[in-house]
Amino acid sequence: MALTFNRRNDRNTENSEFEEKLINVNRTAKTYQGGRRFRFAALVILGDRNGRVGMGIGKAKEVPVAIEKAKSVARKNMITVPVENGTIPHEIVGVSTTSRVLLKPASAGTGVIAGTVPRSIAELAGITNLLSKELGSRNQINVAYAVFDGFKNLRTVKQVRALRGTPAQAAQTAQSEGAAQ
Repeated sequence: MALTFNRRNDRNTENSEFEEKLINVNRTAKTYQGGRRFRFAALVILGDRNGRVGMGIGKAKEVPVAIEKAKSVARKNMITVPVENGTIPHEIVGVSTTSRVLLKPASAGTGVIAGTVPRSIAELAGITNLLSKELGSRNQINVAYAVFDGFKNLRTVKQVRALRGTPAQAAQTAQSEGAAQ
């Protein structure tokens, strides 16, 4: 029987259904009379590779504590990304402050062609084919927020039809009538 003294970490790692990825650790310093004091901010992405992904930022005086805080924030901020045949349903631009990220669906076999932050988020969301371009500021935290903004605003064909109130059969007959003329 092994004794464990760090029970908190044992509890979190045993039955976590999400993969985690540490994107960025930012160190800041404030000068006091006795010298500098450092604080850390960690950006963590959690995902199940099945359409659910979350992002969190944690701040603390030590890196491991900041990472744990970021994980708990990411669990609370989970979103569901619509994935169709390994890609997103349509093209979209996510915006956060001065960062913009263009996300485009890609054909099968293309892979994820993106920068480090959009690639990490897309892979943990379960997207296997995606094209993206970071526009404006390339600050990693703002880019992550922009990617999440884009993923939040994605809609499938079924969702749009439900919002508009058009049944699927009416849309199919309208397409067939347009093709006949």
